[in-house]
Amino acid sequence: MGTKFEIPFGGRGGGYTQQEIKLISEVASMQGPLTQGPNLKELEKYFVDFQSLGGYAFGTSSCTSAIEIIAELLHAFPGDEVIIPTHTYTSSAYPFVKRGFRPIWADSDPLTRVTTPELLEPLINNRTKAIVIPHLYGYVANISGVCEIAAEHGVPVIEDAAQSIGARINGNRCGSLADFGVFSFHSHKNMTTLGEGGMLWVKDEAIAKLVPLLRHNGHCPFDFKQENYWEPAMGNVDLPILNETPLAPGNYCLGEVQAALGRKLLERIDEVNLEKRTRALSFINALEESELLEFHREETERHNYHLLAAKVKGNKRNAFIKRMAEIHRIQCVVQYLPLHRYDYYRKLGFAEASTPNAEDFFDNMVSFPFHHSLTDKDFEYVLDCTLESVKCL
Repeated sequence: MGTKFEIPFGGRGGGYTQQEIKLISEVASMQGPLTQGPNLKELEKYFVDFQSLGGYAFGTSSCTSAIEIIAELLHAFPGDEVIIPTHTYTSSAYPFVKRGFRPIWADSDPLTRVTTPELLEPLINNRTKAIVIPHLYGYVANISGVCEIAAEHGVPVIEDAAQSIGARINGNRCGSLADFGVFSFHSHKNMTTLGEGGMLWVKDEAIAKLVPLLRHNGHCPFDFKQENYWEPAMGNVDLPILNETPLAPGNYCLGEVQAALGRKLLERIDEVNLEKRTRALSFINALEESELLEFHREETERHNYHLLAAKVKGNKRNAFIKRMAEIHRIQCVVQYLPLHRYDYYRKLGFAEASTPNAEDFFDNMVSFPFHHSLTDKDFEYVLDCTLESVKCL
């Protein structure tokens, strides 16, 4: 029989205030359609203002949906490649793979666990169509350095800010510092719109004009004045074309209730991030004398500590997780299996990678329960049990 955990890993990212719950009820009670309405437009406008760097924002049903749209916009031709760190969640990669891109796996820095310009540059060639930069665990990679190298080769850069909403580097919020940005409002994130949801940020106006068609089944107005609103139909369905290449639309829409809630949650995401960073630093500080656990410590807004991960030294990762689970009933987990090891990518012929840092970190890493809704009592229990386990190992 499996362990019954007192502190499970997969808790909800955060709770809702009474004001937010009331808003959910009010919007759900509206008589109008619960999609493609004013709340979505308000969220998108507010999000651009929140990011403070211009551009265009589009609410989507998930972060993966936003990546799907980008992959379609970039449109793979035979031989096209996309550079992606192998140490990330699979959604960073498979939307490109299923459209014909070949993934080139990048390594990660051993301490920060995100990739760097120095690790990426040798992988760029004339087949490179894009570079994907996940700000993993909530820490913002050196995106300006990546963009500088990419610009020399004329390659667009995609910020995967799924885990890092609100985090800043050099005073600017991540996700709007490259050509594209994607964000996740999944249940585990620092803010969640009822379990699912996401955002796509686009820098270029011409590309942004195509996103509504790609997001909503190719729907658009007719290019002529209709004498009767019902003729020839309520609206047109057209074929988006970019650089003389036809694109395939899908349905990636974010509902009105989720959009209204997302708009409200953005008002306190900085507060949530600060609370999580403060907690993370107190946890890390309490274990600074430990020779067993190696954390990535970052005091600034460059890290929102969506997750709290550490490297377990001395080949003791499994013993540590086993003790936390069986003695203390705390569910620590391992993230993320290097993508080239997954059956999905292996079966497609993408198992080749030279990523020793990512491999070593994954083989020795542990991720602690660290959702925002964790009570102070539960947080202290996780810390106390971690301290006890470290001493015993």
